[in-house]
Amino acid sequence: MKLNIAVLAGDGIGPEIVKQALDVTKAVCEKFGHELTYKEGIVGACAIRQTGNPYPDETHKICMESDAVLFGAIGSPEFDNNPNAKVRPEQGLLKMRKNLGLYANIRPVSTFPSLIHKSPLRADLVNGADFVCIRELTGGMYFGRPQGRSEDGNTAYDTCVYTREEVERILHLAYKFAGQRRKKVTVVDKANVIATSRLWRQIAQEIAPQYPEIETEFMFVDNAAMRIIQWPKSFDVLVTENLFGDILTDEASVITGSLGMLPSASIGLHTSVFEPIHGSYPQAAGKNIANPLATILSSALMFEYAFNRTEEATVIRQAVTASMDAGIVTEDIADGATAYSTSEVGEWIVKFIHAL
Repeated sequence: MKLNIAVLAGDGIGPEIVKQALDVTKAVCEKFGHELTYKEGIVGACAIRQTGNPYPDETHKICMESDAVLFGAIGSPEFDNNPNAKVRPEQGLLKMRKNLGLYANIRPVSTFPSLIHKSPLRADLVNGADFVCIRELTGGMYFGRPQGRSEDGNTAYDTCVYTREEVERILHLAYKFAGQRRKKVTVVDKANVIATSRLWRQIAQEIAPQYPEIETEFMFVDNAAMRIIQWPKSFDVLVTENLFGDILTDEASVITGSLGMLPSASIGLHTSVFEPIHGSYPQAAGKNIANPLATILSSALMFEYAFNRTEEATVIRQAVTASMDAGIVTEDIADGATAYSTSEVGEWIVKFIHAL
């Protein structure tokens, strides 16, 4: 099989973690006899410095001509600490999502036995937690217009907009995932207050009867935030709008015990993007200490969702689990034991895959 991917390392620790995921991807391709080709592109703060554009046209061209995108992270303190900056790295991420039609972000949330003790929640609450957050990615407040500030700078405004088409397609995707899992969908909204949420709930009520074998429950976002902490094992597939999904998925990520362990997939109309859920962690950039496992697991999602190669994805997950069981991990999850560097973890996983 020929695999043609775009590699966007981005900012901060992005280049370090993406290198390890790319090396793992190469190892899997060698093991299974696939032909891998890839092109690298710039995005985020590094792209602003080079071109003034956080998502240059050349990068978009590379993405459109690829079958999948392996992505690192974007963000830089020089922009975070400047509220008057007109161009920001995050604008590149939003532009990429919009231009590639990435309307759905898929975030699996599951626990690792060797990390349960690091979760801020009790072991009996998180042990066995396994659910998927499906976040609508190209609508809502992040993209609604008008958006801005008044001339005197004392008033700011954002507009939340959703169309029937946007809501229908993300809900159908959620039911598709639930049909392959434990057959339960939780629709999260704020329908008691927000008009767009009432549209979400109305459309979900219309669609639910098309999936009679799947249980549908409706939950206000504040209640969902509590339930993720109180009873994470009650969820199977959670689907919600852009802003709510952004917040809830980060909340859910800590269930596993480390932000550096969770991958994600953004899928839609064109090329899908596979990335870790964490940020660019600029404090660790260049130190070879960042956890590459979420990015490596994103490569597993890439094999599974972009190329429909489940066996290859399973091998990657098996290798990641083996590295954790063997204690070959970075300082964030070493728990006082010997900590390995970013590159050492990646190299160990590559060797494990070759030895299988």
